[in-house]
Amino acid sequence: MAADPTKLKVAKDVGRTDVLFHLARQPGTSRVFVGSSDFKLYELDLQAEKPEAKEIGGHGSYVTSVALAGKTLVSGSYDCKLSWWDSENGKSIRSVDGHAKRIRMIVASPDGKLVASVADDMICKLWSVADGKLMRELKGHDAITPHNYPSMLYAAAFSRDGKQLATGDKTGKVCVWNVADGKQLGTLDASGVYTWDPTQRRHSIGGIRSLAFSPDGKRIVVGGMGKVGNIDHPDAPGRLEVFEWPSAKKLYDLQTEGKLKGMFEQLAFNADGSWLVGAGGGYAGFIAFVDVNNGKIIFQDSAPMHVHGLSLAESGDTIYASGHNKLVRWELNA
Repeated sequence: MAADPTKLKVAKDVGRTDVLFHLARQPGTSRVFVGSSDFKLYELDLQAEKPEAKEIGGHGSYVTSVALAGKTLVSGSYDCKLSWWDSENGKSIRSVDGHAKRIRMIVASPDGKLVASVADDMICKLWSVADGKLMRELKGHDAITPHNYPSMLYAAAFSRDGKQLATGDKTGKVCVWNVADGKQLGTLDASGVYTWDPTQRRHSIGGIRSLAFSPDGKRIVVGGMGKVGNIDHPDAPGRLEVFEWPSAKKLYDLQTEGKLKGMFEQLAFNADGSWLVGAGGGYAGFIAFVDVNNGKIIFQDSAPMHVHGLSLAESGDTIYASGHNKLVRWELNA
């Protein structure tokens, strides 16, 4: 039976006292790894009747991202360090000084040989999973916004074939890189996800919080939040901007409807690329499914929490998510 987004149902709801910023899943299983606001990493099986959190290790601050590359788990933190762990036994392999400022996201290449990390030093770094060696630094994002404030580098995504990497910053700039040699292939302007208030508060909100390549590698989807009326509150609709990246042509943009507000924190395509799921939130959480061919929302709903981490099962019929005080498993054929 094909997965049906309109039949979305929460199948498992696990309460927590912390915020789980990111989630990585062992392929073909319901075994997930999460990074926490309590500075630790945990492992859980979200198919278990009563999922128990097994502590793996920790950092000196929030664990903002985790990536699974084969049997190796790599974590990143506001403490600016990257740590390698054996996902089978939970033992520490190594820890390195990764960036000069807070690490925002780590993603693993499809072949599991590389991880890319992005941080507030505005550098994307490519690391060897096998030995922790820094392979190259990718520098294409401005450290200062057009309004003379520090920028942030929030998001990264590999193409499905692993040949390209996209990075996205606070002002809505996307850089696309050739992984083999580190050359910049192009840029995209997704500034619709960035709001600057020049009068009341003189600061900004928003930015690119998530990125995804279509399975054929021709499109890039940018996730964030629409223009904000009150700069102190994430009360705008979630916003997606879709590009044909080789030509830098924007195909369309769309926003969540009704009361669903906040940022698209994570994006994932199903196997054949016919639809995309995105989730996130502001004061509350949301999940939305989009037909990428016509740019229409197939289905959207509130989520039990502000979602920070998301993984779509290979079959496309199960979604695993982490966020504020919860872990959730959704089924799409309930």
